[in-house]
Amino acid sequence: MQTSNQAGIAIIGGGPAGLMAAETALAAGHRVDLFEAKGSVGRKFLIAGKGGLNLTHSDPRPSFERRYREQGAAVSAWLDAFDADSLRAWARDLGVDTFVGSSGRVFPVDLKAAPLLRGWVRRLRERGVRFHVLHRWCGFAGDGALVFDTPAGEQRHSPGATVLALGGGSWPQLGSDGAWVAPLAAVGVDVAPLQPANCGFDVGWSGFFSQRFAGAPIKPVRMSLAPDQGDPAWRQGECVATATGLEGSLVYALSAELRERIARDGDTVLLIDLAPGRDPARLLRELQAPRNGRSLSEHLRRKLGIDGVKAALLREVLDKAAMDDPVRLAAAIKSLPVRLASPRPIAEAISTAGGVTLGQLDETLMVRARPGLFIAGEMLDWEAPTGGYLLTASFASGVVAGRGAAAWLSR
Repeated sequence: MQTSNQAGIAIIGGGPAGLMAAETALAAGHRVDLFEAKGSVGRKFLIAGKGGLNLTHSDPRPSFERRYREQGAAVSAWLDAFDADSLRAWARDLGVDTFVGSSGRVFPVDLKAAPLLRGWVRRLRERGVRFHVLHRWCGFAGDGALVFDTPAGEQRHSPGATVLALGGGSWPQLGSDGAWVAPLAAVGVDVAPLQPANCGFDVGWSGFFSQRFAGAPIKPVRMSLAPDQGDPAWRQGECVATATGLEGSLVYALSAELRERIARDGDTVLLIDLAPGRDPARLLRELQAPRNGRSLSEHLRRKLGIDGVKAALLREVLDKAAMDDPVRLAAAIKSLPVRLASPRPIAEAISTAGGVTLGQLDETLMVRARPGLFIAGEMLDWEAPTGGYLLTASFASGVVAGRGAAAWLSR
C-alpha cells in the first residue's frame, strides 16, 4: 500500500464536472491531482457527442432554469457562476466555435466532441494537472484518506480538499456506475436513490409488433401525459419504437413526469397524436369518406398518410370494433392512449435522477458534515432533459465545486 499526504486538491472523476473543477481549482493557484477509474477521461462525454455534441442551449435564463424542475433555483446559482454563454466562450477559447441550431441547441461547428476533449485535456496537462488513470475510488480510510484500487495495489491519498465528480449510474461501462453510493452512505452522506432519467419505457408490445417495428422512428408526433384534469399539454417531436416500448427525444423530455406517475400509480398512460397538424373534424370526414373498395390500411395511407409503424400502433392499441368505427378511430389517431409499464433500467438511461441531496451542502457544494469534501455533476440530486441542459449544469457545478475547494484550501 502506498500513501501520500499532499496539500493540493484531489478531483475524482474525469467527466465534464471533474475536468472543469480541476481547471477552476488550478486557475486559483492550487496543485491538482485528477483520479479516473478508466484508462482515459471523458468517455461518456465522447459517446454523448458521437451523433453531434449538443453542448448547451440558447434558451434565455428563466426558460433555461425551468428545465431543472424543482431544483431550478439551486441550479440557477451554479449558472450564475458559469452559464451557457460562458460555456460557449470557454469552448471558443479552446479553438472550438459553436453555432445555434434550428431547435435552439448549441453545437460545435464540426459537431464533434473529440477535438474539444483533446484540446481541453492537453491544456490541463500543460498547465499542471496531474492525471492518474486506472485509479478506482473505493471510499475513505479510518483517518479520512482517499482509498484507491490501482494496478499497483491499494493507494491512499490525503489531499487538502476533494471534489467528487463520479457521475450518476447510467452507462456504467463508461465509468458512471453508481459505485460511490455505498462509501458515501457509510460516512453519513445522504443519497437519494438513483433512478433512470432521459430513458425509454416498457409497454409490452405483441410479438408481431416487437419483431416487425423495433427501431422504427415514429415522426412527426405529439405526446402528452394523460392529464389528471384539464387538457393534454402536447409536445411535438419524434420517438422510436423499441423491442419493449418507446424511447427517443420526445419520450426523454417527458421521462421525469412519466417515471413519477408510474411510481405513484403502478403504470401510466402516454397520449400520442399520430397526425399532428391535422384538424380533427377534417380527419373524421376523411375517415368517413367512401373507400371505393380499398382496405382500411390503404385508406389510412392514402387519406391520412398513416402507414407502417403508425398504423401498427393503432392496431396494437385498438380492438377491431374501434378500428372499424370512424369516430373512435379518429379520436385515437389524435390521442392514442399507450400504457407504459416501467422505465428502462438505469444502465440504459442517458442520465440519472437522485444522488447526493442538496440540502446537506453549502453554497460551494461542500458537504457540511465533512468539511473539505465537495460534490459536483450528476452525483448531485437534480435532473434535466437532454438538449444541452445536462452538460451545462454539469460544467457549472464543476466550476462551483472547484472554486469552493480552492477557497477552502486558501482559507
